[in-house]
Amino acid sequence: MVFKYIDILGESTEGFDDAVRNAITETAQTVKDIRTAEVVRLNVIVNNDKIVEYQAYMRVSFKVKRKEG
Repeated sequence: MVFKYIDILGESTEGFDDAVRNAITETAQTVKDIRTAEVVRLNVIVNNDKIVEYQAYMRVSFKVKRKEG
């Protein structure tokens, strides 16, 4: 088996859990057979001393499928 990794960024105004969920949900629309998702870094965007956005930088792995030939 061979796996490929891609880096993705999930965002949410609700929290980190939601940012992670959003990232996987959106990625799964175009990437099939996701196997792992490693949260590499968490960030927040601050405006007027308040958190306005949560960000989850992630590394996602998925199985590479061989083209039928």
